[in-house]
This record gives sequence, C-alpha cells and structure tokens, in this order.
Amino acid sequence: MPGAKPLASAHQVYARLTKVRRARQEHFVIFCLNVRGGAIHRQLVSLGTLSATIVHPREIFYPAIVHNAASIILAHNHPSGDSSPSDEDIGMTQRLVAAGKILGIQVADHVIVAERGFTSLREANLMD
Repeated sequence: MPGAKPLASAHQVYARLTKVRRARQEHFVIFCLNVRGGAIHRQLVSLGTLSATIVHPREIFYPAIVHNAASIILAHNHPSGDSSPSDEDIGMTQRLVAAGKILGIQVADHVIVAERGFTSLREANLMD
C-alpha cells in the first residue's frame, strides 16, 4: 500500500501508542504490516481490566487476514507502569507466533508499553 508509514522499531510502536500507554486498563492492539514493514492498519483487539486482557488467535489474526498483512506487531499496555513481560505475556506471545506460522503471517514483535517506557519481546529474545 503506497504511503504506509514504516513501523520498524519498538520505539516507533511506543511513539504511536501515547493514549494506550497512559490508560488505566489493559489495551491489546495489533498493527498490520505490508511486505515492506509499512503499517497498513491498526486495530484494538481487546480491552481488559486493570491487570489483564483476554486475547485469542482468532481475534488477533482476523484483521491481519482481512487487510492482507504480511506480518503483525502485537502491543499492549501495563497500567502498573512496569513494562516487564509476565510469564503469561511470554506464553501468549509464543502461542501467537506458532499460530502465525500456520497462517503464514509473521509476528514481528510484541511490544509492552507503560507510561515510563516499553519492552520489546523480540529485542529481549523472548520470541521464537
């Protein structure tokens, strides 16, 4: 898609989630990317509670399929202010990476944002 803005780093994801990183309940967002890494669609997939959100591969990959995405970036916030991934975050990411492989849609990263910073699971070597 011409004009799609590149989304090549976790810092760029963090910059695009200003309201989400300050939210007081968890938001789970995906960015759909074209083959050149340009963001072609952004979707709020789940709105959770203060400390949790429920996501299912069906809801994660539906927008990616509809928008013909080559890859996706997962992102969610931690209202606590600590962007460190929980064991649940890591396990969920690994399951979504596996689902993406089956569908042929790469999970490029999972970025956890908080008011005071972010953590990239890809950069932290916590993704397959």
